[in-house]
Amino acid sequence: MDKERIIQGICARQTRSHWRISSRIPVRNWRRKSAFRMRAAIGIMTLTPGETAMIAGDLALKAADVHIGFLDRFSGALVIYGSVGAVEEALSQTVSGLGRLLNYTLCEMTKS
Repeated sequence: MDKERIIQGICARQTRSHWRISSRIPVRNWRRKSAFRMRAAIGIMTLTPGETAMIAGDLALKAADVHIGFLDRFSGALVIYGSVGAVEEALSQTVSGLGRLLNYTLCEMTKS
């Protein structure tokens, strides 16, 4: 019995996406409308495996003056917030750190 088997490989360690979203709403309005008490920008990362979100949060906090708004180690979601420059620097340093230290497959940052 020759059965054809199809094996699909999944990249085990990767950054699936990361965004930097900057505010077009004045800073004082962000604070009223956001649970994160945002200043100017948020950064969102999704990571595989999910536990990497804790490592990414640590790298982001050490890279720039940002705050963690949300971190979920089960889904691999991380939300950071701060000034536009700080969020962009934290995301770029975090992604390069994951690639350099843990050999992660990296993706490009989306900016809006």
